Amino acid sequence: MNEGNRGRFFGRSATALFVGFSIVSFGVGFAGPAHAACPAITLDDMQGVAAGQFPQQYELSEFEQAAGCTLSFNENPALAALNGQIQGNPDLPPLAERLPAEPLVMVPYNEIGRYGGTLDVLSNATEAGTSDFLSVRHVNLTRFSDDLKTIVPNVAKGWEWNDDFTQLTFFLREGHKWSDGAPFTAEDIKFWYDNLALDPNVIEKPKDYVLVAGERMEVEVIDPQTVRFNLLAPKPGLVAHFATSYAQAFQPKHFLGQFHPDINPDADTFAQSLGFENGYAAIAAYYGNSDWTDTPSPLLSNPDKVANLPKAVMPTLESHILIKDTTEGRHLVANPYFFQVDTAGNQLPYINEQDELYINENEVRLLKLVNAEIDYKSQSLQLPSAPMLLDGQEKGDYTIQLKPQIQMPSFSFNVTSAAPEKRKVFGDLQFRQAMSVAINRSEINEVAYFDLGQPSQYVPFSPAPDFVADEWKNHYAQFDPEMAK
Repeated sequence: MNEGNRGRFFGRSATALFVGFSIVSFGVGFAGPAHAACPAITLDDMQGVAAGQFPQQYELSEFEQAAGCTLSFNENPALAALNGQIQGNPDLPPLAERLPAEPLVMVPYNEIGRYGGTLDVLSNATEAGTSDFLSVRHVNLTRFSDDLKTIVPNVAKGWEWNDDFTQLTFFLREGHKWSDGAPFTAEDIKFWYDNLALDPNVIEKPKDYVLVAGERMEVEVIDPQTVRFNLLAPKPGLVAHFATSYAQAFQPKHFLGQFHPDINPDADTFAQSLGFENGYAAIAAYYGNSDWTDTPSPLLSNPDKVANLPKAVMPTLESHILIKDTTEGRHLVANPYFFQVDTAGNQLPYINEQDELYINENEVRLLKLVNAEIDYKSQSLQLPSAPMLLDGQEKGDYTIQLKPQIQMPSFSFNVTSAAPEKRKVFGDLQFRQAMSVAINRSEINEVAYFDLGQPSQYVPFSPAPDFVADEWKNHYAQFDPEMAK
């Protein structure tokens, strides 16, 4: 993406607008002599390099072995200037000191990217319709690959379960660093769990996902790159949780720990020297009282207070870090310590800056999309807007991708209703079967979804797992009013 190409996304087409949910991956062997230059492979042209253990990505040693090469690294020439916009960040050391010893190598879709530019996006309001934008920069211990079925490494280099799924061990990357250059280690995961997620002074009531059968887990630091979750009962879905949740399983102990009394006995005194009531008030200002990573920053909305603080926001592992947040929108710049590279050795992300605008009126949002003022949008776009957006494609030089199949509208009944008679009716299997065949799914599909959907019985995954046979996809899904009677 060239610096001059504001309003252009992914080089070849001006703007991509997605109706439905969308995942955007930044990123990006070959038989040849050892220590040769690495081939800049893409998914469209693998150049004979064998795929890795996981789709669209390699660990560094895995890529070099497959490609028979030694990967050399390159950096964004604008990073020093971008780093200068991150309050409290020191001058940048060489790239070799910023990347992990084993960076995650991402395979681009069809071409190696170009550094520069600003990604312009649109949300409804603060914390409303923002998830698609967050997905562009978000990281967690694991993630789902593009097939939406395969869980792959991300922040964690790998993981291992014991036989009965009561012990989950994650392996981290040696030399991985936060956006301010401080080491990221297993201590940051334990700090998140013990001192934030389970501290009622930070989050009043623990979220269900941090518990197992209502009981806490034990997070054990084995060494700086190894952390273990010990569970009182099996919880095999925990890895999938980390792959989908925006609540990250790590927070910067070196920074937030300064304000936590269990970590720093002088936390309150230190916080008060910066103008906070106490240490927990400082944590609330930086971290909030929720683990949702997309909350607005109360500090950035108060420039006078921020100017006297060591950092405007807490360090991150994401591809971009927040530097400005107002009621009108927010602005982020590239993380100079991001842990991913492409197959040409370019440190990711490619895009220098991200700019998010808040507009709550649907008509105004659509107008900005049609005018191609926005590079990317998926969330909060509904099929009724598709005709207008499709009509404007040629003039606006953008692309629409209609994906109704990844929306799953469904009808259900509250079988735990507080009203005893309703609970009795809703709990009757024959009642639910009758209601299922009373629904004309084909007509709904034609009228509401332009005949683009696939009527079926509810399956909570798309595509459905292999064990869901066709008979269950169509179970009581036919339209049969007589049977309903």
